[in-house]
Amino acid sequence: MSDETKQQLSANDLLKNSSLYREFQAEREEILKHKWIESEKAGRDIGFERALTDWIIKHRAKWRKSRQGANR
Repeated sequence: MSDETKQQLSANDLLKNSSLYREFQAEREEILKHKWIESEKAGRDIGFERALTDWIIKHRAKWRKSRQGANR
């Protein structure tokens, strides 16, 4: 394995273990859950962009606040 490949793997491990990346992944999962729920209600796929916007407006602040409280 080349040094460059080792460095890339190390950088990927660092990224995946970072708290910022974990928060991004957790938020993305919540948005996908919201997309599924709202798509079921609408009887059609509402799309990621609409789900994202709707989730940010309706749920993001409360979700972040609850995560901050749980991490303390």
